[in-house]
Amino acid sequence: MKVLLIHGQNHRGTTYHMGRLLAEKLTDSDEITEFFLPRDMNHFCLGCFSCIVDETKCPFWKEKEIIINAMEMSDVFIFTTPNYCLAPSGAMKSLIDMLFDLWMVHRPKEWMFRKKAVVLSASAGASCKKAIGTVKDSLFYWGVPYIKTYGVGVQAMNWGMVKPKKKEKIEKNLTKIAANIKKTKKPHVGIKTKFIFNIMKLMHSAGLDSSPVEKEYWNERGWLGKNRPWKTK
Repeated sequence: MKVLLIHGQNHRGTTYHMGRLLAEKLTDSDEITEFFLPRDMNHFCLGCFSCIVDETKCPFWKEKEIIINAMEMSDVFIFTTPNYCLAPSGAMKSLIDMLFDLWMVHRPKEWMFRKKAVVLSASAGASCKKAIGTVKDSLFYWGVPYIKTYGVGVQAMNWGMVKPKKKEKIEKNLTKIAANIKKTKKPHVGIKTKFIFNIMKLMHSAGLDSSPVEKEYWNERGWLGKNRPWKTK
């Protein structure tokens, strides 16, 4: 099993350790690929819409392509982000912004509909719901059918300060998540994803695209007809 870890921070704090802990419960270390933000994507989306016409025309395509290719090669994504002001880190949000052209409303990737994902977040004590939710929403609209989340308040500034009992609880919960991931051989695309996809199909069929390229993209794959990305082998 190939695991992709995308950390919403450069430092190796509590959220980082949670991500590594889960990844190592899923696979061997040599099957884990890691990106740190902003180290590996130190840009903000410019809103130039170049990617809507051609993804390779993004001013930051060189870094973006590396991450997208790693996604395609992975079986499981693990996104980790600390809770920054009741939201994901700025670096994580920036990456999500850069990948907006992968949403179902634009040009989703077929392989996204076969992936599994986990979103992890830690905070000193506040709710992690919004930090997790922003990342989870993007995963859903990319087409990822299997998404698990876990957020925890640790009452500590770093992993070394987290109390042993709290660490035991975190490990126990991550062990359950890992077991569920391993048990699910093929992710099932749910009715909500199918509904949204079909709404997008109607939109593209009516020519309500951001660019004519999008309708062509959908038409080439037969999605304006009966073909669906989750049925692609």
